[in-house]
Amino acid sequence: MSDFFNQIATMFSYSFMVRAMFIGGLVALCASLLGVILVLKRYSMIGDGLSHVSFGAMAVGLAFNQAPLYVAIPVVIVAAYLLLRVSENSKIKGDAAIGLIASSSIAIGIIINTLSKGTNIDLNSYMFGSILAINKEDSVLCIILGIVILVVFIYCYHYIFAITFDENFAKACGIKIEIHKTILAILTALTVVIGMRIMGTLLISSLIIFPAVTSMRIFKRFKPVLISSVAISMFSYFVGMIASYMLEIPTGASIVVCNMCVFIFATVIAKILKK
Repeated sequence: MSDFFNQIATMFSYSFMVRAMFIGGLVALCASLLGVILVLKRYSMIGDGLSHVSFGAMAVGLAFNQAPLYVAIPVVIVAAYLLLRVSENSKIKGDAAIGLIASSSIAIGIIINTLSKGTNIDLNSYMFGSILAINKEDSVLCIILGIVILVVFIYCYHYIFAITFDENFAKACGIKIEIHKTILAILTALTVVIGMRIMGTLLISSLIIFPAVTSMRIFKRFKPVLISSVAISMFSYFVGMIASYMLEIPTGASIVVCNMCVFIFATVIAKILKK
């Protein structure tokens, strides 16, 4: 047991680990809050689609020697807006729109990465995530955006709650649903972009989907689901980070496996309680 705590102490002696713990915890918190809304609105896979868009945008940024995050943020916001709003009035709906945008974006990103010499080193870190990829400048930006996401979500909580369950009722109550849909799209886009640096393109959607679905296995009311989703997300993230460090396995994959184990445990508990 003493060896375990010594390893934990050693892990926190590295500045990049402390940075990854703090930023990742903030991302996990934001993703779990938005994940409940997105799952209930049947947009749970939007995180996967936006992460592919972010990959393509970051590849363009790297090709032109620009800061990847600054290039990806506006592009992903526009993509989120299109997916959450325009697709509702189009013949191409939900999952089909996500699939089209996701596959197109990652294809463009791979082609640009291949044609641009000098960016191949970064490909794996963007695809699968890397705690070493977070520099100080990215850290500051991620912290600012994470705080903005939380503040806006808390401020708009009642409006987002209303449009999640009954848009017609919300509209009848005078809530400007189009504005709040746009806000939801922007918050989701920002969460995906700042989370990609740790989780990567292929795994970021797990932070959005797993905690929400897991908490819904046990709780049925909205607030308990929201609170438990946050708790599950934070727990899985920190346990995954510790396991990644001690077992020397990829960070993103470790966090996803922890989320998966919690989901299985919650499913078993839910069945026991039902009996």
